[in-house]
Amino acid sequence: MKRDDSLWKAILEDVFDDFLRFFYPKAEELFLLDRGFDYLDKELEQLFPPEQDSYQPRYVDKLVKVYTRQHDQVQEQWILIHIEVQGYKDPNFAERMFQYYCRIFDKYRQPITAFALFTDGHRGYQPAYYEQDCLGTQLRYQYNVYKLLDQSDAALSGSANPFAKVLLIGKAALLGKKMTEAQLLTVKINIAKELLASQLPKDKVRSLMNFLRYYVRLEKQEAVDKFERAIEAITQQNTTMGIEQFLLERAKKEGIEQGIEQGMREKNLVFTQMLLQETSFTVEQIARLVGVPVSFVEEVKKKGV
Repeated sequence: MKRDDSLWKAILEDVFDDFLRFFYPKAEELFLLDRGFDYLDKELEQLFPPEQDSYQPRYVDKLVKVYTRQHDQVQEQWILIHIEVQGYKDPNFAERMFQYYCRIFDKYRQPITAFALFTDGHRGYQPAYYEQDCLGTQLRYQYNVYKLLDQSDAALSGSANPFAKVLLIGKAALLGKKMTEAQLLTVKINIAKELLASQLPKDKVRSLMNFLRYYVRLEKQEAVDKFERAIEAITQQNTTMGIEQFLLERAKKEGIEQGIEQGMREKNLVFTQMLLQETSFTVEQIARLVGVPVSFVEEVKKKGV
């Protein structure tokens, strides 16, 4: 199999705040994002027990408790967001979405909004509602739908939202079925370059890279090895800046851990020594990083202290 759809559960948790921002431009005004989210996967599983004879889940579902900015004087208000990642054509999908709604509402009695994210390759398959009509009694359950196949690569690539990168990776896996191994490898490397060059938080880049690595599957070990070597080459290009950041953070950490109230000169001395010993930076580069005159660095270097 080229895809492991269960990976969607993990990546949705890693970038759920970005999921909300992607679909709700005014998410900051609607939700208490800093409050965090409660993932009710176990509760959802109790409502819909998985098939006992199934090796892998036939679909991916997520139920998330999200606090809103609307509140009364008694308690905070929250809603439930139900997400279905649907990777195959199912004639009963809309009915299943309605069944989820009924059981979730019956248990929690809270407002619910639902999303169907279609990651299948069938154009035109996008059931957006469930309805019944019986002798004057009518019902229509409509939910949010998003068809991955119909999305623009350029738009997803141009977005700064991490969830857009998730969708870009998902589409690469979807279209990868029609590519050669070499073509898919090129696409995968290009997405990796884009992620590693972005200004996204490091923890999210790490999550996105793992999603890319394991969701967009390469069949041949040779191709897998080429991808890993390409990633290594890309990251090595940024080694210098990485060392600078690492040393800056370590110097700060060591100062805190030791609880030493040093004067500015002593701090500069420690940092200068570290750069002289562990890097190949020039005296001028070190002076710029530490924020001291070149003569100070030369003095430390000469004394070897």
